[in-house]
Amino acid sequence: MSAADSIVRPGARNLITDVPGIGVGNAEDRRVRSGVTVLLPAAPAVAAVDIRGGASGSRETALLDAAGMVRHVDAIVLSGGSAFGLDAAGGVMSWLAARGCGFPVGRAVVPIVPQAILFDLLNGGDKRAFRDPTGAALPYRNLAKAACETASADFALGNSGAGYGATAGELKGGLGSASAVLPDGATVGAIAAVNSHGSVTMPDGAFWAWASERGDEFGGRPPPAQRPDTLAAALRSPAELGANTTLAIVATDLALSRADAQRIAVMAQDGFARAINPVHTPYDGDTVFVLSTGRRAPADPVADVARVGAVAADCVARAVARGVYEAETLADALSWKERYG
Repeated sequence: MSAADSIVRPGARNLITDVPGIGVGNAEDRRVRSGVTVLLPAAPAVAAVDIRGGASGSRETALLDAAGMVRHVDAIVLSGGSAFGLDAAGGVMSWLAARGCGFPVGRAVVPIVPQAILFDLLNGGDKRAFRDPTGAALPYRNLAKAACETASADFALGNSGAGYGATAGELKGGLGSASAVLPDGATVGAIAAVNSHGSVTMPDGAFWAWASERGDEFGGRPPPAQRPDTLAAALRSPAELGANTTLAIVATDLALSRADAQRIAVMAQDGFARAINPVHTPYDGDTVFVLSTGRRAPADPVADVARVGAVAADCVARAVARGVYEAETLADALSWKERYG
């Protein structure tokens, strides 16, 4: 048992939904080979975002600036489909508006739904819908509504939601999640849709995030005896610009200000660096959202932000590795288990 194991432990599900008041829903179009993941808090929540990739695609992220007027969000969406997938947030908005959820503006109510997208347009699925001049055939609004309907504390990993059509370097990517409970009872969780340009494994199949693993959550495989050549992985043949991206959401029940959440988002990006090599490239749109349900008052606001940020980075690294570990082979995208397991 590592020292970290005695300090933090995974929650009961080892999912982001171990944070009380969080639900996650997934929906996929297997013909198109794409999908949507929706995180729904039980009540409006403080949120922030940090974007490091050079080719990001997003919606409503400007609202998350600490100086912005809108203080809370009603949902966060991760989607495939590149820019076409930005339709998904509209589906979530419609679903929330029908239930009276959103930011009140006079007599109107406007749901606040930030979103980020990943690129899965070249994975061999039937993409005829993307050439429909009316846009009516695109699946993302309906997928988003379906994800909202199924949102719960339990959800599938791997080929699920936004991770359905994802790839990770030369392997099948996917949806991963992990959680940690701190000694004071505060809970931190992460969910990641892994569609990275960089590799998540060393040459022998060990995960770059091996040091963060709890139990055998991504195979329990030890690191190689010899230090791998990290530069060789970084210099492999380039991908298409904007053709990748890893997206993550971190959630905690610790009460945070928008500025606190922003700092934790910055720290949580380190989880990508521990799990993906290379990362934050010009080809990626790497983005981390942070959401606070505010159910637990901080004992020491500054120290608690530092602790939660450190644990958030750990959870993100674990979620990335789990997303690839749990994925299944899809067409030409070979799974980790089939190649190394």
